[in-house]
Amino acid sequence: MSTPKNFSFNDLEQWLDQHRVTEVECLVPDLTGVARGKILPRQKFTEDRGMRLPQAIVAMGVTGEFPEAGPYYDVIHPTDRDMHLRPDPSTVRIVPWATDPTAQVIHDCYDRDGQLVPFAPRSVLRRVCELFAAEGWEPVVAPELEFYLVARNTDPDMPLKPPVGRSGRRETSRQAYSIDAVNEFDPLFEDVYKYCEKMELNVDTLIHEMGAGQMEINFFHAHPLGLADEVFFFKRTVRECALRHDMYATFMAKPIAGEPGSAMHVHQSLVSRRTGKNLFSHEDGSASDEFRWYMGGLQTYIPAAMALFAPYVNSYRRLSRHTAAPINIQWGTDNRTVGIRSPVAFAQARRIENRVIGADANPYIALAATLACGYLGIKHRIEPRPECVGDAYLGDHDLPGSLGEALALLREEKALASVLGEDFVTVYTEVKEIEHAEFMKVISPWEREHLLLHV
Repeated sequence: MSTPKNFSFNDLEQWLDQHRVTEVECLVPDLTGVARGKILPRQKFTEDRGMRLPQAIVAMGVTGEFPEAGPYYDVIHPTDRDMHLRPDPSTVRIVPWATDPTAQVIHDCYDRDGQLVPFAPRSVLRRVCELFAAEGWEPVVAPELEFYLVARNTDPDMPLKPPVGRSGRRETSRQAYSIDAVNEFDPLFEDVYKYCEKMELNVDTLIHEMGAGQMEINFFHAHPLGLADEVFFFKRTVRECALRHDMYATFMAKPIAGEPGSAMHVHQSLVSRRTGKNLFSHEDGSASDEFRWYMGGLQTYIPAAMALFAPYVNSYRRLSRHTAAPINIQWGTDNRTVGIRSPVAFAQARRIENRVIGADANPYIALAATLACGYLGIKHRIEPRPECVGDAYLGDHDLPGSLGEALALLREEKALASVLGEDFVTVYTEVKEIEHAEFMKVISPWEREHLLLHV
């Protein structure tokens, strides 16, 4: 039984009965994209139709730390009040690897007055989608998500290695688009596709990317909120499958030195809610004003949004010259050296691909941010720069070079905060500052190797 968009609580109860569910994983994505929440017996879930969690649970860093003072507590009450979590019935999925019949349901976060908690990632994406809806526009997105399979590694001081495949060997050379290289991990991917089918995740193409053990999965185009949910579920699924096959799956932006980084390229377009036609194309098939303005918005606001697209110190290791990752915000038609690509397509399929976003980005926040950039471009009728028709790697580096620089740009950009929500930007930047401070306490092997006896 599928889960249509208008799934009601009564439909949800019937679904749980049909699948003989005995437990429900009540999930809420935090700023990192980690699944927080509680596991409830079916009866308690039915009786409560929700649960409570402290506000700060969705507003902490990847290390589990919270700011101790500052603007963070102008948004989050210092007494750490409860959020009221309400299940979204349309998100219910079976947990295919559970021993007993178990469902998973994503919840939205509300305050005691019944308002969406503004710094919860799902709330931010809802807010942006509602701005588009108010204009009569329907955003359509299609993520392409890259990740690495790596050998089990329980020592964080040791570099990661590609896993051993069916042949008994590790990959040692670039195997981009190799079918045989993917087949090395057939048992794992058979489980991935089996689990995705049971969870009704609309995954499309699987390919081997450039790096050793690097894969990519594409999703069918759809509404941003539903697709963010699917990416959220997919990440959990791949990690679980990898563990069951004695390896790890990682969505780090740059997990292995000397190998390409992992991105989450997002194709995006706009459809008229009235006519159903692609707003990026005129009737004669030519590009529309909205197409240009959306492109101009991406070029204008991506630098300030980089802390949302590249959320960790590791993220900026991916964004370097000639590494299959962009270094600037040039745009071009069918040009993979630029940060913003326009694929060749017929008029109704005209779209824009944001190639800047890392695989480590929270899907809710990343989709909200890229749509916010385009939204501002159309609202302010921002013209893009001239098209790049050559190698964009020969151009200047337009993107922030570190998380600290990116956070400063995000804090300064008031227009972006007006779309994403000022409370969200405050909480997000404060949490990321804590993460950055934690990283700066660590002394790296490079420092010991080159500075210990030389300075």
